[in-house]
Amino acid sequence: MPAFRAPSAAEAFFNRAFGFLVGLGVGPHYMHLLQVRGRKSGRVYSSPVNLLEFRGKPFLVAPRGHTQWVRNAEASGEVSLKKGRTLQNYRLRAISDSEKPEILKLYLESYKSAVQRYFPVPADSSPEAFRAVAPNYPVFELTPAKSSGLLNMRAPFYLSAPAISLKSKSVRP
Repeated sequence: MPAFRAPSAAEAFFNRAFGFLVGLGVGPHYMHLLQVRGRKSGRVYSSPVNLLEFRGKPFLVAPRGHTQWVRNAEASGEVSLKKGRTLQNYRLRAISDSEKPEILKLYLESYKSAVQRYFPVPADSSPEAFRAVAPNYPVFELTPAKSSGLLNMRAPFYLSAPAISLKSKSVRP
């Protein structure tokens, strides 16, 4: 199995805090809160991600390798991306290693300040330089899903609309 780089305690805290803000709609246009159902628990997990557009299509790249969100996404074949009140469901298509070099290069060039430390190849390298490291970085093409099991996810209490009825009921004896 390809390498996985676990986040430090500080990175985990930052990801959690930033993920919360991104979920509320705060953050750059390319950043979304990825939501995926756990392959064992069935619980919904969230992680902030940078969405890459390549040749007019959206892609997800996992700069830390085969993370838990990657394993869960591979098992379910679908994810949701949340930004503010917008939740879009997607089907995944895993990209073959031979197709990855151009995508990895663009991803690294686009988000160099945040992800260069996870890549042994400099951002300004040729696409061919990414060929040797491509197996270590899962890449998925996203296709909008018409329906999804994730649509039925229950939102956390602080994001849900209150279930209070303002109409009073009359009770007849």
